This record gives sequence, structure tokens and C-alpha cells, in this order.
Amino acid sequence: VQLQASGGGLVQAGGSLRLSCAASGRTFSSYGMAWFRQAPGKEREFVARISWGGGSTYYADSVKGRFTISRDNVQSTVYLQMNSLKPEDTAVYFCASDGRPYTNLQITTTNEYDYWGQGTLVTVSS
Repeated sequence: VQLQASGGGLVQAGGSLRLSCAASGRTFSSYGMAWFRQAPGKEREFVARISWGGGSTYYADSVKGRFTISRDNVQSTVYLQMNSLKPEDTAVYFCASDGRPYTNLQITTTNEYDYWGQGTLVTVSS
């Protein structure tokens, strides 16, 4: 299984970015997907999750109302639309694939995800 994240970059505070994560190697539509992020010197933290069918989403409080996770099961891609970006959103963003198929739980811990993308850097300037 391979996850390829892209879309990071430098943006001013208040701006927007859209991250993409293309998956290959297994039945994408059977697994929930998530985005995590890791700022320098900090632990990796949960950002957003979408269920295998796309009907359920869950967000960290810090991004709720600003970020939107979505997926295209035909293209085997998950997206993270990030609006109203803040300097504290600066981090490397990782996509991750659920370790179990057809799970609708709101899973926010890293050990529940078995495949990870390489990360894409988002830098928000003030």
C-alpha cells in the first residue's frame, strides 16, 4: 500500500490550501482515511477523519469549521481543504489509512492506522 501526499506549501495567514493523498495497493473504498499533522518539536496529532464510504467525518476542535476532509473513491484520493489558515497550523501533514476495513468509529490515535504517507509541509506565515 502506498499513500502519496501532496499540496503543501507556503501561505499567508487567512489563506487556503488543498492537500491531496493518492492511495494505491488495496481497496481504497473499504478503509477510513485520516489526516494528522506534526509541528516541530511536537507529537503527531489528529486533524480529521473520513469514514470508508465518506458519509461520516470527524475533526479536531482546533480545525473544526476551517478544514474539510473529503474523498473520491473512484480516484482513490482523500483531500483536506484548509481555509482560514493560522500560523499555528504550520506542520508536516500526513495522510493515513485505517488499519481495519469498514470502521465508522471516530479513531484519532496513530496506532489505529497502518499505512502512512510521506508527509507534506504546510507553512503559514503571519
